[in-house]
Amino acid sequence: MATPAPRSTPTRRQCLRAGLGLGLGAALLSPPAQRLAAAAEDFIRGPAVPDHPLLRLSPRVAMVFAADGFPTPENRGMMANVVFVITSAGVVVLDSGASVQIGEMAIRRLRTLTDRPVVAIVNSHAHGDHFLGNDAFVQAFGDGLPIHAHPEARRQIAGIAGSGWRAAMERWTNGASMGTRVVVPNRDAAQGDLLRFGDTTLRVHHHGRAHTEADLCVEVVEDRVLYAGDVVMNGRIANMDDGSYVGTLKTIDALVRDLPDALWVPGHGRASRTLPAEQRAFFAGLYEPCLAAVKTGEDEAAARRRVLADPRVAPHAGRIQGWDGNIGKYISIAYLEAEKEAF
Repeated sequence: MATPAPRSTPTRRQCLRAGLGLGLGAALLSPPAQRLAAAAEDFIRGPAVPDHPLLRLSPRVAMVFAADGFPTPENRGMMANVVFVITSAGVVVLDSGASVQIGEMAIRRLRTLTDRPVVAIVNSHAHGDHFLGNDAFVQAFGDGLPIHAHPEARRQIAGIAGSGWRAAMERWTNGASMGTRVVVPNRDAAQGDLLRFGDTTLRVHHHGRAHTEADLCVEVVEDRVLYAGDVVMNGRIANMDDGSYVGTLKTIDALVRDLPDALWVPGHGRASRTLPAEQRAFFAGLYEPCLAAVKTGEDEAAARRRVLADPRVAPHAGRIQGWDGNIGKYISIAYLEAEKEAF
């Protein structure tokens, strides 16, 4: 997700009270009014999400494709891919979408492929466009549905990442995601873990901080497919507020070493076998000129000029969603990281 939920984001209930004309602040609400707001919160629900394209990527892997990179009222928050691994034991979902409505749409699309039940979810990290759809799947397949995530991602989703992202998605979609509950992952997953589902093995990869400190990438061993989450993106600029350029480069290198010639499936954008090389060059083009500027005592403005002139970066200008609004911030983040690395 390119724009993280700000820590000052109002809570879901505060947003609802404002929508009901009750935005007087919690201290001014009488107990009956508080109960009314709580009951209304449970009742009000955003509209259904229209069906999105379902792409078959390999014998076992299919993806509900999100063409947009950012949440809007028009796309109702559909801005991250939902991936299915269809095994003989049932379906494993790799990231569930940004709302209960998106999760429900994904289930409808899944039913055009198979009537097998969903038997597990893996949440790649603690950004809400990848876990808020959990709600739809536990409603459809039971509260005990195993949901795997990195331990730190589980902790974040149980805390501010859960409530903050839910409120932010409601704001960004003008209430289209209302009715979504935060369903926290209930299973830990870590580097090297093997998750077996009938005829299919999923291998978990985690190589430290990349897009976040708790990214999981999931390999579908038999199909040589890697779900990379947001470690890489295709046609969209990646949020690095919680991440590391150096860590992303190391993670891409480790994954390419372990999975040569695999099909990479990103959390945003289309699947591609050339994606790791393309994204590695792009991240290096953002970071290495900043490091060179720091080492020669140049300021951030000079570093920005270096980055925008870099042949690994310049071709992306205007072709990546969110470029104009985000490239300056991400150069700043790269410069700050380069300062830490250099000193």
